[in-house]
Amino acid sequence: MSSGSSFYITTPIYYPSDVPHIGHGYTTVAVDTLARWHRQSGDDTWMLTGTDEHGQKMLRAAAANGATPQEWVDRLVGESWFPLLRTLDVANDDFIRTTQARHEERVTQFVQAIYDNGYIYAGEFEALYCVGCEEFKTEAEIQDGTGAFEGLKVCAIHSKPLELLQEKNYFFKLSEFQDRLLELYKTVPDFVRPESARNEVASFVRSGLKDLSISRSTFDWGIKVPWDPSHVIYVWVDALLNYATAVGYGSDPEQFARRWPAYHVVGKDILRFHAVIWPAMLMAAGVEVPRGVFAHGWLLVGGEKMSKSKLTGIAPTEITDVFGSDAYRFYFLSAIAFGQDGSFSWEDLSARYQAELANGFGNLASRTIAMIERYFEGIVPPPAQYTDADLAIQRVVAEAATNADAAIERFRIDEAITAIWTIVDELNGYITENEPWALAKDDAKRTRLETVLYTAAEGLRALAQLLSPVMPVATEKLWIALGAAETLGRLQDQPLREAGVWGLLKPGTSVNGLAPLFPRVEQ
Repeated sequence: MSSGSSFYITTPIYYPSDVPHIGHGYTTVAVDTLARWHRQSGDDTWMLTGTDEHGQKMLRAAAANGATPQEWVDRLVGESWFPLLRTLDVANDDFIRTTQARHEERVTQFVQAIYDNGYIYAGEFEALYCVGCEEFKTEAEIQDGTGAFEGLKVCAIHSKPLELLQEKNYFFKLSEFQDRLLELYKTVPDFVRPESARNEVASFVRSGLKDLSISRSTFDWGIKVPWDPSHVIYVWVDALLNYATAVGYGSDPEQFARRWPAYHVVGKDILRFHAVIWPAMLMAAGVEVPRGVFAHGWLLVGGEKMSKSKLTGIAPTEITDVFGSDAYRFYFLSAIAFGQDGSFSWEDLSARYQAELANGFGNLASRTIAMIERYFEGIVPPPAQYTDADLAIQRVVAEAATNADAAIERFRIDEAITAIWTIVDELNGYITENEPWALAKDDAKRTRLETVLYTAAEGLRALAQLLSPVMPVATEKLWIALGAAETLGRLQDQPLREAGVWGLLKPGTSVNGLAPLFPRVEQ
């Protein structure tokens, strides 16, 4: 992607009926890291996140808590969802709530456009509905109940009884978009990533699409259907539209043209909504389809998918209070291949924190700066003649930067971190082999010592730049400790695609004391 081009990326729109768990945090920091990378590469970047606040589940939760639906969602968003962004150091550009006027007005316009284009009709409907999922269930998603629910049909996900709903509804002619969708997947092979997700979506569409019920008339917590106010728009249709309404669909054509189309990052359980229903709705309205949908895997705890109803939910603060936000971001983004399921365990987090962050990166930073303070009175020395060992480090840094940027283009944050980490490993080995503490004892080796410590400091400069989208807090501390802020300016202003160029840190720069970036954690 060339510098200065548009990069618009979204998290799923979260359903705030419960407090966020580490799975929500995982998706959000992944999107934030991708956005930070593109922003720092000079792309015209916009990151959107938000909450999906309508639907029957919310209505019932509010009633159960003695509040109006609006009071209830205001409380949830204010107390749990906004703070999550601060806890995890997320730099989103916008936060949309589906109860905002800007959203409701534009949804009405969009649905009216589909109606005017002839893709909506009225019909009778009877089917089993899961309030937990807010969706009608197909045969494959229905199970026979056991125990207290013996003799009833239950949802395969929630194991709770389904409700038989019978109502007059409005339907979207999804079935008419089968060929156009298959054509899209064929002509834009990375429209759905990873490949396993693309294959699943394509085979689902090939097996035939049914028309979609897009309104409900049995309750009123939702956006009214413009031509029939006795109906509200189905919560999923309303929710998907946030990606367009937030960037000016129907109200600010200039902003919409600048930002749209988007990249959507979603959990694989909501992939079909994003890769099938959403592009079909856009086609029906005559709007460009998204640039792509990336489905990541599930976080498993003790082999079970993270969820509130099964009590595997861990709050992000349980991790950040002990290890900090940088470690949270680093762990989830590096320990799991982005796109596949991953398991969380406290032991693994703790081991990686100690080995990779404290002993690997953190120790490299502290000892390099300490040696510059000890041997050169805190002034970065000028390098003399470079040897093969020094040039090898320069190549490692250049390759790491190139490979990391290429990995980010593929949405593989884990591969980007692996590429960058080669610098940490190589520099630690370089210092061990070149023994600056021994060189310091011999005046004749002074110029060699200068070259070795300049090489280590400049390697750290590249690391601070490359890791800043992943770990914004620690890299900022390192940047200031290296004295780079004084000579090169703010870390977030450093162009990432030039991070691998050698020699940016100026000799003569004053370093500042560095407290441990990743302090020991008492087990």
